Amino acid sequence: MTRILDLTDLAPLCRRAGGLLALLCALVPALAVVAAGPARAQLTVDITKGFVEPLPVAITAFVGETEEEARIGRDMSDVVSADLQRSGLFRPIESGAFIQDALSLKAGPRFADWRLINAQALVQGSTEMQADGRLRVEFRLWDVFAEQQMTGLAYFTPPNNWRRVAHIIADAIYKRLTGEEGYFDTRIVYVAESGPQNRRDKRLAIMDQDGANHRFLTDPGTLVLTPRFSPTTQEITYLSYTGDVPRVYLFNLSTGQQEVLGDFPGMTFAPRFSPDGNRVIMSSASAGNSEIYEMDLRTRRVNRLTNHPAIDTSPAYSPDGRQIVFNSDRGGSQQLYVMDSTGGNVRRISFNKGRYATPVWSPRGDLIAFTRINQGEFFIGVMRPDGSGERMLAKGFLVESPTWAPNGRVLSFFRQTRADSRGQFSSKIYTIDLTGFNERELVTPIDGSDPAWSPLIP
Repeated sequence: MTRILDLTDLAPLCRRAGGLLALLCALVPALAVVAAGPARAQLTVDITKGFVEPLPVAITAFVGETEEEARIGRDMSDVVSADLQRSGLFRPIESGAFIQDALSLKAGPRFADWRLINAQALVQGSTEMQADGRLRVEFRLWDVFAEQQMTGLAYFTPPNNWRRVAHIIADAIYKRLTGEEGYFDTRIVYVAESGPQNRRDKRLAIMDQDGANHRFLTDPGTLVLTPRFSPTTQEITYLSYTGDVPRVYLFNLSTGQQEVLGDFPGMTFAPRFSPDGNRVIMSSASAGNSEIYEMDLRTRRVNRLTNHPAIDTSPAYSPDGRQIVFNSDRGGSQQLYVMDSTGGNVRRISFNKGRYATPVWSPRGDLIAFTRINQGEFFIGVMRPDGSGERMLAKGFLVESPTWAPNGRVLSFFRQTRADSRGQFSSKIYTIDLTGFNERELVTPIDGSDPAWSPLIP
């Protein structure tokens, strides 16, 4: 377990201390790692614009006394730097431009040196192995031009947990500079694909949001589709075929155990959790008609929510659980609809040209992401829950299955290329900013599709 200390900054007081206070400062010098009051800092990043000029930030190597501590410190600062850079909101400055070295930062930043290289924010840190075998990590974030400490924290954690602590630090920096929650201490589950186009092997895989710590969760040879994270626990629901029979499964990431949620008549599609994690919503087809059902995970009771001769599928809850978005062809073409969580008050929200699919509500509740298909081209887009403000973020031969980062700022999706003359194609996972900027490939060992972003790891 990681323990976090957040203490009042003692450094200025200790420099003037005498008597008993001087003794106290001598006993706890390592605890002076904390944020000055938020009102003192002037530096912020405005992320409401369509394009944000990345903020120049200097991230120094976290220092350590031993070779192991120094190695872990360098690796941690590299992860923090990469997280912030991938967000598109920050531009880490090359370390070769630094004038002040990381060791001398222990005595405090020489702000004039950092202003010379145009660093607007400065990150410093240190690592130290404790007698009980834990790793102590501390960091400070400085506003270079205001010459003020913005935040700082100390962490105690097992040494092999250093990468996760680096993501937590990146989240703390992101939140302090943008005012929004970070999304770096998260994971992405997806369908790992391999093999020829007509015989694709699809199994479940998971990784950190930056692609690290990749592992397969299911064995090859079974067809796995539409994995989705629980918003409250480390569980995944997904659809799998065993002996050509589709079943909805629940996978516990802590124990590795899998269980069948139930057998449903006909074909079952796209199971998703409710916001409280106690229910799963899905569509199930029987006799050529697809309806939306809800299952209570505690009682296994199934409740039918739609009753219409058209195809109703791909349901997803709003963050408050009061509404459900889904797609249906009840109006003559495949469009997006919103209804109350009880199945009533159905209203159409998409009206532009083309067909709409795979809707998913933003964690903030302000937007719905979707896939749109028009004249043979695919788009990833967003609109407000009432259908207004529609705009496209990405397009391609086949782009599909948007999923939200837990802060509602970034989306992930997959992009498939057109097959060549030999039938070869690729399917890769990407992330993109909510504004449509900063599209990046998330590198995976083999092809990937159907990504699902986790909540922040508890």
